[in-house]
Amino acid sequence: MKRLAIYCGSATPADTTYIDTAREIGRTLAQRGIGVVYGGGRLGLMGAIADAALDAGGEVIGVIPQALVDAEVAHRGLTELHVVRGMHERKALFTDLADGFVTIPGGTGTMDELWEALSWAQLGYHADPVGLLNVAGYYDHLVAFWEKMGEVGFLRPQHRDLLIVADTLDGLLERMERHVPTQPIVRMDAADL
Repeated sequence: MKRLAIYCGSATPADTTYIDTAREIGRTLAQRGIGVVYGGGRLGLMGAIADAALDAGGEVIGVIPQALVDAEVAHRGLTELHVVRGMHERKALFTDLADGFVTIPGGTGTMDELWEALSWAQLGYHADPVGLLNVAGYYDHLVAFWEKMGEVGFLRPQHRDLLIVADTLDGLLERMERHVPTQPIVRMDAADL
């Protein structure tokens, strides 16, 4: 993995665990020679990851909609900053620029990005690993929901391993490196759907 798209919040929660983890992720990825592709913002966890990676000599590529540039939240000190028209173009460019996806704590925008990465992997639009870093149990309920989708039958057995979950960055990256793409829906027989 040469570059990872990092999905995370633009907020700074009161609990410093989240911002400290974001800084550690940026620093660690830079030290490992893995570039960061992210939302291009300067605020919250987004800004913390970018600044830590840059401070450690890493590559950081931002992809941000023009509306957020106009709102003056763009990070101006990145390796590259791609300004796009909207969110659809943003997520497509994330997929084009990255070799995998890592989601850390965030809000509705972060969830939108995670679910689209998973949906696109399930459909076969990409074959890259999709990781979820479960910082301080933040995603415990989401992981339980993912498992419930499989138990009920809304998530096919061959797609249950698309979401790679770990509590530590090292563990997550190790599992993502071992990722083997599954059979996408577009290559399945209609009878198997």
